[in-house]
Formats: sequence, structure tokens, C-alpha cells
Amino acid sequence: MSTASGDGADAGGDGVSSAAAAASAPAGRRIPPASSMPWVRNLRRFVGTGAGLGSEALMELETKRILLEIFKERQRKSAEAGSIPSFYKKKPEEGSISSRVQRLAKYRFLKKQSELLLNADDLDAMWVCLRENCVIDDATGAEKMNYEDFCHIATVCTEQIGQKCKRFFSPSNFMKFEKDDSGRIAILPFYLYVMRTVSLTQARIDMSELDEDSDGLLQPHEMEAYIRGLIPNLAQLRDMPTAFVQMYCRIAARKFFFFCDPHRRGKACIKKVLLSNCLQELMELHQESEEEVTDTEQAENWFSLTSAQRICDMFLALDKDTNGTLSKQELKEYADGTLTEIFIERVFDEHVRRSKVGVVNSREMDFESFLDFVLALENKDTPEGLTYLFRCLDLNGRGFLTTADIHTLFRDVHQKWIEGGNYELCIEDVRDEIWDMVKPADPLRISLSDLLSCKQGGTIASMLIDVRGFWAHDNRENLLQEEEEQVEEA
Repeated sequence: MSTASGDGADAGGDGVSSAAAAASAPAGRRIPPASSMPWVRNLRRFVGTGAGLGSEALMELETKRILLEIFKERQRKSAEAGSIPSFYKKKPEEGSISSRVQRLAKYRFLKKQSELLLNADDLDAMWVCLRENCVIDDATGAEKMNYEDFCHIATVCTEQIGQKCKRFFSPSNFMKFEKDDSGRIAILPFYLYVMRTVSLTQARIDMSELDEDSDGLLQPHEMEAYIRGLIPNLAQLRDMPTAFVQMYCRIAARKFFFFCDPHRRGKACIKKVLLSNCLQELMELHQESEEEVTDTEQAENWFSLTSAQRICDMFLALDKDTNGTLSKQELKEYADGTLTEIFIERVFDEHVRRSKVGVVNSREMDFESFLDFVLALENKDTPEGLTYLFRCLDLNGRGFLTTADIHTLFRDVHQKWIEGGNYELCIEDVRDEIWDMVKPADPLRISLSDLLSCKQGGTIASMLIDVRGFWAHDNRENLLQEEEEQVEEA
């Protein structure tokens, strides 16, 4: 009996023995379910409390509980917020662990990207490899390579420079360039492509380092810091007086914001800056001036030292009361007073903020607003410049110009035209000529898109705001003939 009792106890602890005992039990005896057995209930209760578990198991239970609480909290917030997803995340506080980790991660990432770039020695070595392994085109004398040469040069460059040059020698890059009848590409455009890619990547790394909040946008002081860092490396700016550096950076940075910050938020997108013509124009100052260049030619580049000094001197000459801002009366002297009074009024209405200090309701143009004004007038044919001017031409803020608006705007030009001793002209004829030049989609009104589409928006804007601009349009054939004669003489 004792042996049978012992076997029964063993059967209770062993699933296999239990199953065998159940099979050998009489047919009339029913075995209760496992959940009704006291030892099963006690075991489940014991495990459920976590008592008796190891430290790892307790940690797993605690982690599961915390994650479940987080999940339930997010579900609750989602239900309260409705169907609109969260689109704003608060930035970490300055000095917090999160902020420090973010800054360290950004520093390490940018450092790694910088190490992957080709340096000046690497670029020189690549150019040597290209020239040593290319073929000369008998017809043009150009240095070219086919795809086999391209792959061979890739191998040579990888051996001499390392893996960081390998990405430039992909099949897709080879297909980007124009090929001759033999399937060959010129080595010079390929090398210039590599140099430009390296230059833009380096510029993006430098700008990202200055982007304090890492949002991909540069504020004015960050853009000025980037330009200040470039000055020692730009051949045409190395001799800049130290006292003028800060003013130069303000003038140079303003052009980036005029073209890359159309909504005037005070932030310029780094991607837009890299793709803009402004950066390319700035980088042109890398080139040494091999021959003497006139002041007029240097002034064509906004970023040249001559241009920056010209603009600064212009502002100081207009500022008669030397208070650092320009009044309407002072701005009327711009460009020898050829701009119309109604245009000056509209510039102050649309682009000059009302002053909170001094005379009540007074408006004066600060230096930044003056830079925008000059940029708009010197870039009338660009969408950004024309958008600036169109807001001034749109007298009633309706988004379009009517025949009455054209008549009102040109009336001041006509008055200055007659005062200058020119022949009499009919305002209605000029209005009809403008309509013929634009060919608006709606025959009764001219919109900004119409001016942009007609490709003559800058000329039309000049005709309506500047008597000198109208004179240039009226004498365009004679001016074109003079330009052709000067080219022939040169």
C-alpha cells in the first residue's frame, strides 16, 4: 500500500506519470480539470505575485508593466486629441541631458561625414589619375574616357586615395555626362562635378555645425558666422579691412535671406541656400583676379568688396540726419531721384515696419529693409524681386492690377518724363502697350503670375516706377545698337 501511495505522489509531480495513471484509472472515475486542483491554483497564485522569481524575471515583469502604462497613456492622449496627429514636439531644454546627447550625436555624425570627404590632395591625385588614363580625341583634342577607362581609373584611385572616392565612380554617375559617338565622356566635366559635390557637402557640414537648434534652418547671425568663416579662404576678400567685416557679413547674408526666405520668417533653409545661385556667386570670389577689373564689373557681384562698399556708402549718403534709418524724403534721392513718389510711398506701406520709438506713427527704413529694397531693384527679373515690387504696384492689395492702377502708377512717370524735357506721350498708349506685352490670362487684370509668365515683368515694373526705366524701354533699339557697336570695337 505504501508503495502504491508513493507512486501516486510521483504521478502528481510528473505529467507523464499522471497521464499513465489516468489511463490506468477505472472507467467510472472522472479526473477533475487542472484549474480545480488546489496545487495548480496555489502555483498560479505564487507565480502571479512575482514572489520566488529570479531578478531577471522580476525585471521583465516590471518592464512589461511600465510599457503597458506608457501604451495606455498614449492611447488616452490620442483619444483626447481626436483624429489630428501631433505635429509639434518641444525641443529639449538647454543644458539638459537630452540636449547634450543630441549635440554630441550631431558632432560625431558631422565629424564622420567630414572624414569621408576628399581633401585637396585627394582631388589633385584624382585629377592626375584621370589625365594619365584617358585618351585624346583626335577631332577636338579633348581628354576623354570610355566606361572601361572609367572603371580602371576607379580602381587606381581607390588604391591611391581609398574607399571614399569609390562613390563617384558609379555607373549612374557615368551616365549623367554627355557622351560622344564612341560612348566616351570628357574628364573635365566629371572632375568639376566631383569638386562641386565635395564643395557643397563641405558647405552643408559647415552650416549644420552653426545650426544651433538643428532644425535645418539658419538664422541671420548663423549665416553671418558662416560667411565670416569663409572670408579668409576667399581670395578677393582677404584684404578686407577688419573694421568692415561685420558690415560686410550683414550685407552678404541679406541676399541669402532675400532669395531663400520668401516668407520673411528670419530663417533660411540650408538646402535652399546650397542650391541657390547666391552661394555659387559667393564662391566665385575664390578666383584670383588675374587682370585689372573695373569697379562696374566688380559691382555686378553682390558679394564683392566693391559692391558691399558701394551699398554702404549709398546708405550713408542718403541718411542726411545720420540717425541710421531713411525717411521717405531721404529715400526719394535714391538713383538720382528717378523713382516715382507713389512707388516710394508704397514701399513704406508694404515693406517698412512702423517705428515704436520716437514720433507717433512714423516709419523709417532701417539698413536691412534698405538692402531688400536694393536687391529688389537690382533683381527685377527674378521671381523674388518681382514679388517684392508687385506688392508695391498692387495699390489696393487685391492681388492684381487693373487699367486704373496702371494709369495711376504711370502718371508720376509721365510727369517726370515731361519735366525732363522729353516729347509728349499718351498714357493710354503706354497702358495698351503694357497689356500687349503681358497678354494676361484675364483680359481685365494683370496678376503676378502673368508678369512672371510673360518674361518681361522686370521691364514692365521699371516702366511703372522709374522714369529712367521707361526711357531705357523707349530707347531699347538705340541702346541695343550701341551695345553691338561696342562689342564689334572690342
